[in-house]
Amino acid sequence: MRIGLISDTHIPSMGAEPPPQVARAFEGVDLILHAGDVYIRSCIDWLERIAPVRSTESWVGVPREGASRMQDPKVVDAEGHSIGLVHQLFVPGMSDDVFPGSLATEYPPKSSLPLALQSIFGRTVDIVVFGYTHVALVETHQGVLFVNPGSTSLVRQVRRLGTVAVLEITKTGVDAKIIELAGLAV
Repeated sequence: MRIGLISDTHIPSMGAEPPPQVARAFEGVDLILHAGDVYIRSCIDWLERIAPVRSTESWVGVPREGASRMQDPKVVDAEGHSIGLVHQLFVPGMSDDVFPGSLATEYPPKSSLPLALQSIFGRTVDIVVFGYTHVALVETHQGVLFVNPGSTSLVRQVRRLGTVAVLEITKTGVDAKIIELAGLAV
């Protein structure tokens, strides 16, 4: 199973719809998970032309779209894996947002990361997809794969063509790759 991962599209302030390179990056995906900052329903509708979408929304006071698929946080089951989906990942035991390397250096030693995640998602998850920081990340800690696809058009708070990710789930395991949209022809 191939799952497209996207976050922080910030539509309509970043444009009427996601960059067209997103459709190219997500060719052949079976599902799309959007990790928040989806401000208008048309963004989800645009993505649903590619594949079915599950989405969460941010916790930063932005009015929700009202669609049942816009809730925070949620768990998506796919091919025997439980995927936690949330916009801003507040990990109990950490004082700040999750950036590349921060779980390895800042999460309390000898503490159970899977247990901390269970307190967020209400059940055990083995993959976590999140956004908020606009910084792409793929890391595994204590057996949990963490993926932040970054932002499609507001990378590190700078307006430019950004990133998405693709999660591959096979019988032999899981793998996630960050895709730079600037490298894709339309």
